[in-house]
Amino acid sequence: MGLRIRDTATRELIAVAEGDGPVMLYACGMTPKDKPHIGHARVFVMVDVLRRWLEYSGQEVQHVQNFTDVDDKIIERAQAQGRDPLELARANSDAYFSVMDRLEVRRAHLYPRVTDNMEAIIAAIGELIERGHAYATSSGVYFQVSTWPQYGYLSGRRGEDQLAGARVAVDEEKRDPRDFALWKHHKPGEIFWESPWGQGRPGWHIECSSMIRAHLGPEIEIHAGGSDLIFPHHENECAQAEAGFGVERFVRCWFHVGILRIGGEKMGHSLGNFLTLESLLDAYEPAVLRYYLVSTHYRSLVDFGDDSLPQAEAALARLRGPLRIEPAAAGSADAELAAAAGRAKAEFAEAMNDDLNTTRAVAAVFGLAREINRHAGSVSAAGLEKVVATYRELVGVLGVDLEPAAQQDGDAGALLDLLLELRTRLRAEKNYAAADQIRTALGDLGYVIEDSPAGSSWRRA
Repeated sequence: MGLRIRDTATRELIAVAEGDGPVMLYACGMTPKDKPHIGHARVFVMVDVLRRWLEYSGQEVQHVQNFTDVDDKIIERAQAQGRDPLELARANSDAYFSVMDRLEVRRAHLYPRVTDNMEAIIAAIGELIERGHAYATSSGVYFQVSTWPQYGYLSGRRGEDQLAGARVAVDEEKRDPRDFALWKHHKPGEIFWESPWGQGRPGWHIECSSMIRAHLGPEIEIHAGGSDLIFPHHENECAQAEAGFGVERFVRCWFHVGILRIGGEKMGHSLGNFLTLESLLDAYEPAVLRYYLVSTHYRSLVDFGDDSLPQAEAALARLRGPLRIEPAAAGSADAELAAAAGRAKAEFAEAMNDDLNTTRAVAAVFGLAREINRHAGSVSAAGLEKVVATYRELVGVLGVDLEPAAQQDGDAGALLDLLLELRTRLRAEKNYAAADQIRTALGDLGYVIEDSPAGSSWRRA
């Protein structure tokens, strides 16, 4: 059985990647009004895992992810800071690449920006007007929701529920409060582009659907994004794309990642309750954040707390344990361990194919880790090498780096590794007093030593 994903529109598990040719994958990217935070990372890391699993399974993927570099909030933030809005967007887009590269997020094949696709956006608006689905007012152009009876099928919202959470612009010329802006006439001091409807800039929703058609075509296999975008953004994308492109369903499968909350509220730039990835990566190595993000199912709501990353750091240390196993002279457990690796690989694949269940996939990896630890001392070098290769292969699908990043602690990382080796030798010589002195001294410096059957490791307290 291949990959099946729970499609938001149908609320059903549907098989993906069954046709010929590459899977067309579009991810709604950042609105770069500020530096990327861990809430952004949750979405883009999970999209990365989706892509990795598809490619690992032998499927070619064409991955496009945009930057919404023209938006009301960027303009507001730039004005408040006395900066050019496009320069602000560019700086925060560059910050995205800096931190996502460290988190092992594979780069999309293309990153279209709104500012580079204005011609396609204006053309899409013109088509909607021609088809009778949009109209101009003195303030801009609006999509007329009443002309598209299917409106609401993605989110399941009907009637007045379609107003809650929407960006409802006040305009007496609007024919329906639900109608949303496709083009906004510019205000003094704002950036603008020329259009048949006057100087202005596009509305948020038309940007994505226009770039999808321009770079992937009018119909795609998977559209990914945060669950907070289901309404109104993705609902409006459906309406304007299907009405304008003349297709029944422009997205075959909607892949929505649950939001990350802090203090019970969605983490976000608008609320100001966000933790930048830059600051978190100053305190933790990238693999810790990556492990934290992939260890829960992509659709789950995740509450970020003070203990979230320390717990992930401890789990990652256990995950790295099997790499420190030393082989035995004879391999009495080689066959048994090889069978365990085969079972783990099958369990991993079953979990990933079942709605990208990374929680179960991680459990399968830890199950194999326990088997490797259990057979330490009775597996040959060749047997161990084969099983560890499978182990690395599975963890690699999740994008977690198993090599400890000593450089994250500067020169101290290498010194800590040496002290750990010295302590191991002292314990082997039964010089427990000296070994305990090392543990105590490192504890005073803010480091914890953890002992396991696989060996010892250190982490920050």
